[in-house]
Amino acid sequence: MMFDKPLKIAYLSSNDPTDKKVWSGTHYSIYTCLQNLPAQVTILGPYEPKLATFIGKIITGLSQLLFKKRYNYRHSYLLAKAYGKYFNKKLSTESYDLIIAPAATCELAYVKTNIPIIYISDSTIHLSLNYHKALTGLLPFSEKETKKIEWLTLKNCQKIIVSSNWAAKSLIEDYKISAEIVEILPFGANMELLPTKKEIEEKEIFQTCKLLFIGVYWESKGGDIAYNCLLELIKMGIDAELTICGCTPPEHISHPKINIIPFINKNSNEGMKKLYSVFLNHDFLILPTRFDCTPIVICEASAFGLISIIADTGGVSGHLLSGYNGFLIPYEDKGLGYATVIAEIFKDKEKFNQLKKSSRDEFDKKLNWEAYRVGLKKIIASI
Repeated sequence: MMFDKPLKIAYLSSNDPTDKKVWSGTHYSIYTCLQNLPAQVTILGPYEPKLATFIGKIITGLSQLLFKKRYNYRHSYLLAKAYGKYFNKKLSTESYDLIIAPAATCELAYVKTNIPIIYISDSTIHLSLNYHKALTGLLPFSEKETKKIEWLTLKNCQKIIVSSNWAAKSLIEDYKISAEIVEILPFGANMELLPTKKEIEEKEIFQTCKLLFIGVYWESKGGDIAYNCLLELIKMGIDAELTICGCTPPEHISHPKINIIPFINKNSNEGMKKLYSVFLNHDFLILPTRFDCTPIVICEASAFGLISIIADTGGVSGHLLSGYNGFLIPYEDKGLGYATVIAEIFKDKEKFNQLKKSSRDEFDKKLNWEAYRVGLKKIIASI
């Protein structure tokens, strides 16, 4: 599918998509996909309305002090109108074929333009209220304001791309958005250094069951449950090890079979190589996450042939096909269910090898950014 000439695309976000640290590198990956369409991509940000942000933080502090409730200034009329003023001015200075706006709920609400807009997200406010920590315990008027901001944004778009059926279903059922403008595209792995399929096929089978828990926030990613899983496996007579990567667990989490890697900067060559080695030297990704819209780490684990054992919550099923690149565990499970599934797979080497292969196949088929680029190009062509 070819365009007559490279498209002129405005990348609308308050963040800088060239910064690999933002949104776990997803902004950077989408920006790269656009450049490879091919397209001429103009970044309209980064931008922070300083006065609106300052006032929003003051109101937030006062609401917590006086009412023990949160004010979500990140989705407020004050901030949205400031963004609108800025981006409307930016859009008026140049002619564009298309606006791509990833994770730009507040930024888009008051944008006024005739240029087609494609909004990219991994959730909806409806799904995230009282689920995402930042959207829990809001003041009633703040909750109403938050919903209104998202509604204004959704009405502004010609296409809405989400990363899971979970999010798509909410758009259609909760917001009555026409199914014709909703598209589902899974994200890819946000790692530039990845193994070949042959390397995965030839990967050594370890005698020890090696579990990888990766995340910045121990509690929200279910670290205690991952630890309980390790203890249950040991009780079952399985020689298991748990690597905790990306955070430091509480002091009570201590065991000779635990290895802690507090932080890896994957934006450096050294960090990338270290992370590559970590993934390559494990069998299972364990993520009993308490909140997740789209855990990109599933894509990365699949690229390395790891079998993902993940809590069944949020949009996780958008990137995990149970029985192929891992298994979903009931959200309420405290560790035994994870251990039971892992033990069954680890003891059956034929099943283990098949799952390792099918995990990589899922990555090659759809959990990569080239597949995303192809899907995005078709969606753009349709409008």
